[in-house]
Amino acid sequence: MNFIAASPTPDWDRSGLPAWTYHSKALLELEVDVLFRRHWQLAGHVSDLPNAGDFLTLDIADDRALIVRGEDGVVRGFHNLCRHRGSRVATEPRGQCKRGFVCPFHGWVYNIDGTLRGPAQPQSFGAMDRSRFGLKPLELDIFMGFIFIRFLPGSQPPVSELFAAFAPELANYRMDDLIPAGPASELRLPVNWKSVRDVDNEGYHVAMAHPALHDLYGANYRDQPYVDGVSRSLGRFGRKGARLWSVRHYQALTGGPSWLDPGLRQVWGYYGMFPNAVIAVTPELVQFYQEFPAGVQSTVIRGAIYRRPVESRQERLARYLASRIDRATSKEDTQLSIWSNESMKSCGFDGFHLSDLERTVRSHHDQLRLQLPIMALPLAPPETDIAALNAGLLADRQPATPA
Repeated sequence: MNFIAASPTPDWDRSGLPAWTYHSKALLELEVDVLFRRHWQLAGHVSDLPNAGDFLTLDIADDRALIVRGEDGVVRGFHNLCRHRGSRVATEPRGQCKRGFVCPFHGWVYNIDGTLRGPAQPQSFGAMDRSRFGLKPLELDIFMGFIFIRFLPGSQPPVSELFAAFAPELANYRMDDLIPAGPASELRLPVNWKSVRDVDNEGYHVAMAHPALHDLYGANYRDQPYVDGVSRSLGRFGRKGARLWSVRHYQALTGGPSWLDPGLRQVWGYYGMFPNAVIAVTPELVQFYQEFPAGVQSTVIRGAIYRRPVESRQERLARYLASRIDRATSKEDTQLSIWSNESMKSCGFDGFHLSDLERTVRSHHDQLRLQLPIMALPLAPPETDIAALNAGLLADRQPATPA
């Protein structure tokens, strides 16, 4: 396994995004359209929908998704919008609906394959072609059991192509066979979504801010920056003399199943997908987490944990301890995100000055600027000009049309 070491490179630009990009409402509107509608978003795992009629819903900024398994076993995605007046047709985060979805507003009924069975009081609509009023489909892609959706077409390739470089490594975890270890979780923070991603995108802070992780893998943690929309971070553990109870007992119990590659039995890995998702692996479990903007200073963090269908008692205890360590880490990162985000409005904040150990932060910002070149401007433009200025900057990148 190739651990990426940080090397001193004093000649790179150590700055980050300017502070104004973390509190601009006009910029957030562009981010929602360009980043969250047109890039793949991780919705769940096929094991969340084991039976026909099983569904889950997902709200991302201004859009609503419905993912359901059909009678034919196919998993499909739709906009969670009734074609009559736009009400939600599924109102719960997840459930079972074999007989179809009934809009709670006016009673339109949809089959679980998205086709319109019929409107209430159909005679009131005159001549109506029902085939034109099924639920609007979403792009959907499945990679190693994980379900990805996209609200609008975008430039990202299929998820399997995005993760091609890491696919042989990820295949060791047999992710297609996972089952839920519990329901998905959500947490709302009073921060801009990028502040959450900035904290998660580097391990420089592990030694200071995460006692349990530092006790687990110490200096043996390496980040690989975003390249073509994906990143990887790996922490190797196994050193003796852990101080914390949870880490000490975890190290004594962990090891993973016999079929797991021996090189991965003492590794925690984090595989990032631009702009906002991470698939994390340990020898005992696989989880995902992601953040969505709910406002300029409001972010929803959503995630879920999956386990193997058959576990020994030892593996179950190791999974419990791994989750315990991870929960403590998440709580610590929550506070770091708040502190980092609130600094963006301070008159004393002069911007980022990044370490060689924070190249992943810079690479994520570089990817953002590729999508939204307005983010490269050091000073905040007028809010009313941001969309037009960004469009102009994108147009300037296009090659001139021959006369």
